[in-house]
Amino acid sequence: MDRLEAMAMLLSAVDKGSLSAAARELRIPVSTLTRRVTDLEAHLGTRLLTRTTRKLMLTDAGVAYVAAARRILEQVNDQEREATGEFTAPRGELVIAAPVQFGRLHVLPIINEFLSLFPDITIKLLQSDRNIDLVDAHADLAIRIGELADSSMIATRVGYLRPTVCASPAFLKKYGVPSELDALTKIPCVVFNSPYLSPWRFRISKTGKVITVPVEPRLQVSAPDTAVDAAVYGIGATLVLQHDSAEAVREGRLEILLQEFEVEPVPVHMIHVSRNLMPIKLRRFIDFAAPKLRESLSQFGKT
Repeated sequence: MDRLEAMAMLLSAVDKGSLSAAARELRIPVSTLTRRVTDLEAHLGTRLLTRTTRKLMLTDAGVAYVAAARRILEQVNDQEREATGEFTAPRGELVIAAPVQFGRLHVLPIINEFLSLFPDITIKLLQSDRNIDLVDAHADLAIRIGELADSSMIATRVGYLRPTVCASPAFLKKYGVPSELDALTKIPCVVFNSPYLSPWRFRISKTGKVITVPVEPRLQVSAPDTAVDAAVYGIGATLVLQHDSAEAVREGRLEILLQEFEVEPVPVHMIHVSRNLMPIKLRRFIDFAAPKLRESLSQFGKT
């Protein structure tokens, strides 16, 4: 029995939640995958998985074994990459995760320039407005907007983004320019549902107290550029990060409102998994991208 192969099959089954899903991903018969896992359990003399009609459950022994198997396979992969020169020369694939709009506006231009300088590196850019798990997605690096939860990840702060309320000139002509936060409860609003902008929060300048304003959404969207487009059209006022509305504001299609009530700018970080050996391709990208992101974001908030 090839134990490394059996470990990889076991991890795939655990990650996918079923033997059949793992078999499809690995492009092998379910019977083959089942036999490998069964052989591994027989070799260890203990049950690793509890199989039900709906899902797989790890036994206590399985939980400990899967954690160890992940570490072993990662070490093997690192050694293979080192043997092929990935740790001594910038080559191979980088997988980078970023929010959709932020990735398009700020990360992609940097990637384009980076690729022109390093012909032996390829990049896969994963764009999603949900926080992608780096381990599950096999990602090397992620850009995160918002406060970071405690984790073992290594984080490099690259800037801040201001949350701003904005509306079109035609909308303000119709409803008036709000000067107090209470006015937001009386006008139509376009709500961009995001973990760092929902609910709408503001700071009372005199006391420093942060409060939530219960706006009534005329339209709810899941992407910031959609919120900006709707606000430009005059559907309502919207709350987005300043970089999302910057172009429309420069062109006079939107106006920023209630700046004296803005909360603290939202931090932006580059994060990656802590590893004893960092591939040189990742180190090169971090060293290249971090100062460029700081420069790009410096216009939107404190550095």
